[in-house]
Amino acid sequence: MRIGHWITRWFMVALFAAGLLLAVWAVPARSGAVNSSCRYKGIQLYGKVQVVDSFPDLKVEKVSSFPDLNVQQVSSFPDSCGKWQMVSSFPDFTVQWVSSFPDLKVQLVDSFPGVP
Repeated sequence: MRIGHWITRWFMVALFAAGLLLAVWAVPARSGAVNSSCRYKGIQLYGKVQVVDSFPDLKVEKVSSFPDLNVQQVSSFPDSCGKWQMVSSFPDFTVQWVSSFPDLKVQLVDSFPGVP
C-alpha cells in the first residue's frame, strides 16, 4: 500500500513539473523580443516579406501601441531594421497577420522603423 501511495505522489509531481515546463515554453516572448541585431528567432526583421495564410515563419499582430518593432513598408532597398518590402515570391521570410497569440507585435509607421 505504501509503495502505491509513493508512486502516485511521484507521478503527480512529475505531471505538475511537465505542465509547468510546457506553460513556460508556450508563453510568447514580449518586451525585448527583438534583439540588438534586429533578429527574432534567428530571422532578420528586414528585407523582402511575403504574407501567407498558413505555415508562416512568424505570426505577426498589427498594433497601435507598445510594438516589438516599428515597420515601414518600402518599395525598394529594405536594408535596415524594420524596413519591409512586400513581395509575392522569393521572400526573405514569411508572415501571417493574426489577432491573437502573435510571435511579434508590429506598428506600421511612415518613418523611423526599427526597435522602439
